Amino acid sequence: MKLCIFCSANKNIDPDFFEMTRELGKWAAENGHSIVFGGHDAGLMHAVSKAAKEAGGEVIGVVPHKIMEMGRLSPYLDVHIPTENLTDRKDLMMLQSDAFIVLPGGIGTLDELFTTAAAATLQYHQKPIILWNMKGFWNSLIACMDDLQQKGVIRGDWRNGIKVANSLEEVISLFT
Repeated sequence: MKLCIFCSANKNIDPDFFEMTRELGKWAAENGHSIVFGGHDAGLMHAVSKAAKEAGGEVIGVVPHKIMEMGRLSPYLDVHIPTENLTDRKDLMMLQSDAFIVLPGGIGTLDELFTTAAAATLQYHQKPIILWNMKGFWNSLIACMDDLQQKGVIRGDWRNGIKVANSLEEVISLFT
């Protein structure tokens, strides 16, 4: 499978997130899965791509021109797919991937999560979306989503479209 990883490109986050992300990249490679990601050379993006590459996996970067212009292209790419902007990047990542795993991240990661989830609600795809709640990172988002559902602005149970996992084992079980 091609596993799309949405995650932070920041360095100054919990060091445990880096270790868990490396475990994901290594596991994916060792089990014949490719990593599709945003192609940045920092943060959790760097950790997952490096771990997958070092374990013999294929790494596919879908990279907006701005990242290239900043000189922040990951050195671990087997396939480099350039894009004009972030919207193109998300569209291509959805097309290139069989499942989505959302790790800790900020505005960009939330944008990727919600774009992918909204596309699924409209049946543009039926691919698994997994929110890895590392050390409770996404607890406030989960509470917000529950609140929105309770207020009636989310149709059905949002957990039918976005699965929550609290460990790598749970992540793996949700798409295998």
